Amino acid sequence: MPNAPYIPLTAIDCTIPALLIDRNAPLDVLHANAAARVLAVTQLMETFASRDLEHADQVDLKHLATTAMLLLRDGCDLLDVLGWRLRPA
Repeated sequence: MPNAPYIPLTAIDCTIPALLIDRNAPLDVLHANAAARVLAVTQLMETFASRDLEHADQVDLKHLATTAMLLLRDGCDLLDVLGWRLRPA
């Protein structure tokens, strides 16, 4: 794990990251933030699964897929930091 106090989110590749994870945040806070993002994507996918998307607008589907990707990537980044913190030293 890097020594920097903040870890950039990786969903958007940029030279200067604007959104960061505090690697020293309490474990329950890291977990709650990861869980919220994963739950949001789960609910979005459940909505897709229960709908007929045969005539769905392609642009809207692209926007929804991008939203799901960003939330999942953020959740994975948070879970990575949580995992680093839980590993024995």
